[in-house]
Amino acid sequence: MNNLIESCISKAMDYAQYNLLFKQLVEEGRTTGEQTQEKIDYTKLNFSRTKRLDKTAKISDEAMEIFKNVSQKQTWLVISEPWCGDAAQTLPYLNKIAQLSENIELKIVLRDENPALMNEFLTNGSMSIPIVIMVDSENNLLQTFGPRSKTATKLITDYLTQHGKVDDTLKELLQVWYNNDKGVSVVNDLLKCVKFSA
Repeated sequence: MNNLIESCISKAMDYAQYNLLFKQLVEEGRTTGEQTQEKIDYTKLNFSRTKRLDKTAKISDEAMEIFKNVSQKQTWLVISEPWCGDAAQTLPYLNKIAQLSENIELKIVLRDENPALMNEFLTNGSMSIPIVIMVDSENNLLQTFGPRSKTATKLITDYLTQHGKVDDTLKELLQVWYNNDKGVSVVNDLLKCVKFSA
C-alpha cells in the first residue's frame, strides 16, 4: 500500500491548487466526476462555504499549541471531491492545522480519479469522503480520520436508526450541526489522531 500512497501523493494537489480547481469548476458551471445538476449545485454551494470557513474558522489556542509541536514529519493525504459537503466543512480546518506545523503537509486527491486508493479506505463498505490518510515520511500509515467527526457520525447513525434513510431533513440537520459546532469536533478528533501517532 505504501507504493499506492506514494503514487497518489506525487500527483496530489495542495490546498491552493484544490481551491483553484474549485473556483474554475464553479465559474464553468461544472463539477468533478459525474456531471449531475445536483453535484454541480453542491459544488457551487460548497465553494462559498469553503471560502467563508477559510476566513472565519478558528482553532483554540490549546489545540494550536499541540499541532505546532507535532515533531514527526507527516503527510495528510485527503481523498475529497468539490461536490462533497462534509469535505467542504473539513478541509479549511485541515489547511489551518497544516499551516500551524512545519511537519504536516496537506495533499488532496479526487476520489473518483483514485479508485484503488479509495478502495483501501472504505467506510462500512462505502466510498464516503473526506478521508484523511496520515502517513510518515516513508508513507507508512499512522492514522486515518473521516469521513466525519465521531459526533457528526453519531448524529447520522441515530437519524438513520429512527428514519431509515438519508433525506433532505437529515442534510439540513447536519448543516445546522456543522454551523453550531464550528469545527470543534473535527479538530478534537484530529488532536486524538496526532496524540495517538506521536
